[in-house]
Amino acid sequence: MSTINSEISARIEATNPRSAWSRGVKLYALELLESLKSDGTGYTSAALLNGSENWRAFSCGGRALIYDADIAERLATASKLKRKKGGALPPNASETWLDCQARALIQAARLIAKISR
Repeated sequence: MSTINSEISARIEATNPRSAWSRGVKLYALELLESLKSDGTGYTSAALLNGSENWRAFSCGGRALIYDADIAERLATASKLKRKKGGALPPNASETWLDCQARALIQAARLIAKISR
């Protein structure tokens, strides 16, 4: 990891997320930074996508977590996790857990872009 990536990673680590969702976004941001091979000049979504067309394709293509239970555990509160039977049920009527992960990845990319400026 380059020194710039290390600096950005340290700044992300220093954030204090209050919700389960924000903690999950923080973890995704750290994982995206770790996988990014950059010299510090490109923290764009295109660079972070690493060849995927969009964040949904990134999520569904196995570049992040692949099991619903793992995604639910990362992004949901304990009470929601219990209501959704550990990820066996979809998070809401209009999304799958992979869709939720894609939304979290979008926010993680924005966090990286914000901190890298």
